[in-house]
Amino acid sequence: MFKCTYACGSDEHQIARRSFLGMTATGMGAIAGGLGMLAQPAAAKKLASDQKRVIVVNMAGGLSQLESWDPKPGTPTGGPFRAIPTSVPGIHICELLPETAKQMHHLALVRGVNIHENDHGKGGYKMFYGRPKTPAAEYPRLGAVMARTLESDATESLPGHINVTPGGGGGRGNDSAYLGPRYASISLDNGKPPQNSKLPDSIKADTDGRRQAFRRAANDAFLQRRRTAFTDAYTHNYEQALQLMQRRDVFDIEKEPQKDRDRYGSHDFGRHCLLARRLLDSGVTFVQVTHTNYDTHNENFNFHLEQLGEFDTPFACLVNDLAERGMLDSTLIVVLSEFGRTPRINQNYGRDHWGTAWSICMGGAKVQRGATYGKTNDQGTAVTEGEVNHAQLFHTYLQAVGVDSEKQIDIDGRPVPLADPAFHPVKELLA
Repeated sequence: MFKCTYACGSDEHQIARRSFLGMTATGMGAIAGGLGMLAQPAAAKKLASDQKRVIVVNMAGGLSQLESWDPKPGTPTGGPFRAIPTSVPGIHICELLPETAKQMHHLALVRGVNIHENDHGKGGYKMFYGRPKTPAAEYPRLGAVMARTLESDATESLPGHINVTPGGGGGRGNDSAYLGPRYASISLDNGKPPQNSKLPDSIKADTDGRRQAFRRAANDAFLQRRRTAFTDAYTHNYEQALQLMQRRDVFDIEKEPQKDRDRYGSHDFGRHCLLARRLLDSGVTFVQVTHTNYDTHNENFNFHLEQLGEFDTPFACLVNDLAERGMLDSTLIVVLSEFGRTPRINQNYGRDHWGTAWSICMGGAKVQRGATYGKTNDQGTAVTEGEVNHAQLFHTYLQAVGVDSEKQIDIDGRPVPLADPAFHPVKELLA
């Protein structure tokens, strides 16, 4: 360990969207009670300074480690790009990431990832769920686990698990398993407030207040006889949607200064990174941003030249802004894929699926700053030291934000481990 103190057409690339479960349906409005006090700006300002947050950047399709975090210039597998120095002496990354290189003192590289999987769906499942997919059980996604374990009174007024992705329309995901729908993801796009999150002009606030009071009374009467985890989740989501309407400006990057919008860029990824920063700054626990599509079976080098050119500046701005705002110590940053790309360059100048020896990037929270862990051989074909898998990384993410990944949580009287109990965190990555 070094310390300083394109696309295959798989089903997984067809994105399905769900409806918003009526959570922000027309007719919701001002809050007359419930959890409404948390919707006020003054309450938002009282968020604890050490509130833990997580930002995950999903380089969907499989980012090439050789064109990013673990370059091998001058070798038969290395490709045409150089390795450049970073802000940490001794650590070099690909020249396609010059702005990110300046932020390396805030980050760490994990260069020995091996998940033994080359399938998009299965690899993605492992990386986001910390376990292999099995028909025997359903597990919650990383964001759902983080939303549950990092939940506090200060985070109640906004969803805790948000997925910012092209095409996201405000629908709920189906990714929280036994943790319940309360912690399922909400998908957003365009740097605008969620659809149907504004009270129609035809409905006055006092009228809506009476409607909500009647709904709450009816709910209470029903819950006295038939209360379940699902009815609780429905009630919570409805109340949270009402609060979200009070704070809908949180989702509007047009409220950010023009200079910040210019710094991040007007393309999707730039706007989404700025939205992620705004959400984290407002107290959202977990935000995932997706940059796609890195499945470069053809023209790998031209694609990465263009795509990483889009990624580099917004990501570097995000890291730097979190640091300057004093949020880095409490915010975990993870840049991952479902796997890497083959060292071998195919006949179409592409790289294929490679889950055997590749890299991810981490930073913030309790992650060792300016560190590398793990190593591949000269041509990047195998891990030679510090090999880690998806389960170990899942443990490490949780530990980095102060969650004991080896503990169990109670689900309807049954103890369930937060992460795969057969594995442990990578302690060398944690400060």
